[in-house]
Amino acid sequence: MLSIRPATIDDVALLRTLIRELAEFEKELDHVLITEADLARDGFGPRPKFRALLAYWDQQPAGYALFFDVYSTWRGRQMFLEDLFVRDAFRGRQVGKSLLAAVARIALGEGCHALRWEVLGWNQTAIEFYESLGAEFLDAWRSVVLRDEKLRRLAEMAS
Repeated sequence: MLSIRPATIDDVALLRTLIRELAEFEKELDHVLITEADLARDGFGPRPKFRALLAYWDQQPAGYALFFDVYSTWRGRQMFLEDLFVRDAFRGRQVGKSLLAAVARIALGEGCHALRWEVLGWNQTAIEFYESLGAEFLDAWRSVVLRDEKLRRLAEMAS
């Protein structure tokens, strides 16, 4: 039986484990820098930067969704889904769809006009799943990131 609940500070170790499992699935484990201390501070401190839901199947951790608020100057408040992950043993049981639906319910309940996320171009299973839900792919937009030393160099240009 599936159950979904909000993550608490007591779930930080599990959350980090699931994040690492997602990164391993995406063949990017070596890029994971987040620590349990980072997650505790950033998700469960006085000004949380994210929220997470944990899915359990028969009391076994099955997956998670991690999301946060974003703002669009065109549409107003939105929610960004950073991670949606279901452990391999629990796939095909509607866990991912249920997690996504729970995030959508939170977004609508908080007055958000959209739920946004990204998907890797090679993850055809996820792409087909999102298409089946009616998700719109914004192919004209490109994801951009500035990180590490390049971020530091740009910041040093500020006066």
